[in-house]
Amino acid sequence: MKLTPQTDFKVFFLIIATLVIPTCITLLSINYPQTSIHPVINSSPLGYTWSLSLFVIPIISILIWLFLNQEKDIIRKSFWVSLVVLIPLGFILDIFFGLSFFTFINHGAVLGIYLPGLDISQMKWLFELPIEEFIFYLSGFVAVLLIYIWCDEYWLAAYNVENYLEEYKNKQIKKLVLFHPKSIIIAILLIIAATLYKNLVPNPYQGGFPGYFAFLVIASFVPSAAFFKTTVHFINWRAFSSTFFFVLLISLVWEATLASPYQWWGYNYQQMIGITIGAWVKLPIEAVLVWMAVTFTTVIIYETIKIWLHTGHSFKKALFGQD
Repeated sequence: MKLTPQTDFKVFFLIIATLVIPTCITLLSINYPQTSIHPVINSSPLGYTWSLSLFVIPIISILIWLFLNQEKDIIRKSFWVSLVVLIPLGFILDIFFGLSFFTFINHGAVLGIYLPGLDISQMKWLFELPIEEFIFYLSGFVAVLLIYIWCDEYWLAAYNVENYLEEYKNKQIKKLVLFHPKSIIIAILLIIAATLYKNLVPNPYQGGFPGYFAFLVIASFVPSAAFFKTTVHFINWRAFSSTFFFVLLISLVWEATLASPYQWWGYNYQQMIGITIGAWVKLPIEAVLVWMAVTFTTVIIYETIKIWLHTGHSFKKALFGQD
């Protein structure tokens, strides 16, 4: 089957548009937003803790499939190396920005084990980050990566690149790092637009800098700026889209239906753009965008590592074309 990665990439965003437009029209028709449930005792005992199974069960299922397939050795290596790169991103977000971007007021929804995080406003380390937050980011990256691998290698295998080394040579790729200026330009424009909106458009949280949005943009577009030109030829965009929509579905069930109303976690709106979804208990738009950012970053990193392992080159030579 002839692969058309550039076309598939564009089709993915067309699919997004066909869903986003009617969703926005419908959500904008809501005049009275839902209200959150006051976190009274036992309103959702260990709700956040138990909800982590939304990631854990798919992880266990796909891990069994992955390790039962002996011929997937290079896939397993790519999987583990990718996690070494990706998981620290989530931990960095939590440790250094978690107390600035998020709130955790429903103490009954967690185990009560708290880890330190930096409170930037006071420049102090506070033990206020529930351990569930770290498990959330750990399991989130693992789940996204495994779902993509399963779609790429099994469910939508007809659309993946069968021979990476041959494709690498056919595309005459000399190094994995190929600067993609459009990614940097788009990232800068997005951050500028978000900052202008937050400061110029009247909203309850007007003024300041949209720190969480900026973090998501940087985490997505820095890998894109370095590796998109190379990985665009190898990414199974149909597997990517399936992964994104699956994870988005989990997010809507998890956050819009449960976490936000029961305040398992919340948001510091001074660090958000200021666009909220009233029908989903004033959920900030960043809560939806984060899953596109996570999926995009995860897949680009994974495909970069997978290409590198197929070439057999040293890491430095694969990245930059020379030892």
